[in-house]
Amino acid sequence: MRHSQLRAFHYVAHLGGFSRAAEFLLLSQPAISEQVGKLEQEHDVLLFRRERKRVLLTPEGEQLFQFTKQYFELEQQMDEYLSSKSAVVDGELRIIADSAHHITFVLGKFRKKYPNVSVMLRTGNTEEILGDLRAYNAEIGVVGSLTPGSDMATLNLGSTKITAFAARDTKLASKRKLTFQELSRYPLVFRESGSKTRQKLEDEAKKHGVILKPAIIAEGREAVREVVASGAGIGFVSLAEYVRDDRFMTIELLDADIQMSETMVHLTQRRDVRAICAFMAVAKKIQSEKENTTAI
Repeated sequence: MRHSQLRAFHYVAHLGGFSRAAEFLLLSQPAISEQVGKLEQEHDVLLFRRERKRVLLTPEGEQLFQFTKQYFELEQQMDEYLSSKSAVVDGELRIIADSAHHITFVLGKFRKKYPNVSVMLRTGNTEEILGDLRAYNAEIGVVGSLTPGSDMATLNLGSTKITAFAARDTKLASKRKLTFQELSRYPLVFRESGSKTRQKLEDEAKKHGVILKPAIIAEGREAVREVVASGAGIGFVSLAEYVRDDRFMTIELLDADIQMSETMVHLTQRRDVRAICAFMAVAKKIQSEKENTTAI
């Protein structure tokens, strides 16, 4: 019985699936399945029942899970004790996100736990973020893509629908629902090329035989908001990034359900950088707690 086998089993049981455990542990799903399979084979015991897309613990698995809870809690306590005796995590952590909204949920807890790390936060589109990470100009990124590349370690932050919005005091805001065909007749405010929101919107419109042409292109999400607030046109944003503001009204896109995924990423080859490890650990814990709360 190896530690890696118990670890794989524990997180499959804890997170409720092999893919979730693989994502959490930054391993492939086949690797997790292999570790659990070896544990079952070596001890001639069935720990999980696979039913369609669900993974359920057997009575033997339930009992082992009780033990691994205690085991890994003790391991965490030992790790925290040793960490407290070792050199503190310090230095600089550069974060670039497509929206600051997607990172603020981690920053408070991270800074509280690691006060010696100086954090620099800036925004950019998905293309810029991945480029900066690969050029070592940033350590952590948040992008609008579930598949940023095989060289990236990822943490899925979930997805929300893309919505249109317009200034409340204009005629545009009276159009509470629009099809793509109707949308194409109005002035549109797009982000710069490289924006995932823009790409997804244009791709979906093409599926409906519509070409969306921007009247104004603004660099950055905040610039788009201010242009839209001036009454110059209709803008687009994911619901997760839509900040409630009395200046705006949302407009539902009738013939589409465009989901915008958000993923926290860093270069896989930099996973041993202490500040990156620490930040990702805090983010994973918060995300796991959020998912468990939502599932209840």
